[in-house]
Amino acid sequence: MLDSLGSLTGSPWIYAVVALSVLLDVFLPVLPSGVLVITAATAAAAGTSTVVNAADQVARVPREVPSLLILMFCAAGASVLGDLAAFRLAWRGGDRLDRAIARSRRLTTAQKRLGGALGAGGGILVVIARFAPAGRSVVSLGAGAAHGKVKEFLPWSALAAVAWTGYSVGLGYFGGQWLGASWVGAALSVLALFAAGSLAAYLMRRPAQEAAEASRAKAALADLAESVQVPVQAQPAPSEPVPAS
Repeated sequence: MLDSLGSLTGSPWIYAVVALSVLLDVFLPVLPSGVLVITAATAAAAGTSTVVNAADQVARVPREVPSLLILMFCAAGASVLGDLAAFRLAWRGGDRLDRAIARSRRLTTAQKRLGGALGAGGGILVVIARFAPAGRSVVSLGAGAAHGKVKEFLPWSALAAVAWTGYSVGLGYFGGQWLGASWVGAALSVLALFAAGSLAAYLMRRPAQEAAEASRAKAALADLAESVQVPVQAQPAPSEPVPAS
């Protein structure tokens, strides 16, 4: 993997590519931002390259590799900036955006759930959604469409960015340390990232499913109560006594 991307991972341009990918994937979730972060961290774990000299002696020589601190700063900063851009865009709204949100069941559900969730301390959903496929887009746009406050959204967005970046960089770095800078190590690291995304998606769906089940149960109880209700018949008014003659 590093052989095909060696020219990029060994260049300062890797930071710009990672930052741009992370910044834009809130609008284009198909961008492989997580894969890029893992690849760069795996390159940092490698740290050296193998060469064979004229005497057929193998030597390990240092090469240019990404700095983990700069990589984490670029990825986390771009993540927060992308979240805020989506948040502000949805907050300002517009007819076309409102119609797009109305057509998306996930965005509509997120808008309803996030209306007061951030102010009530429910911002942990922002952190969980950062790992889910397209979850970052759903939460950022949903929170903005619900007209949440930036000062309530920003700390959770920053925490989500640090958690996601730290997890992705850790997967790439330790995978490269333990398994080497190979396709196997990178593939296992990416699979671990997707596994975390699947778990996050499940945790995001679970409250919505519980709310839907509670709503259906409430409706069923209301129908049952209406079906067994015994109508109260009006009683005839008592007749007045006939005066004695």
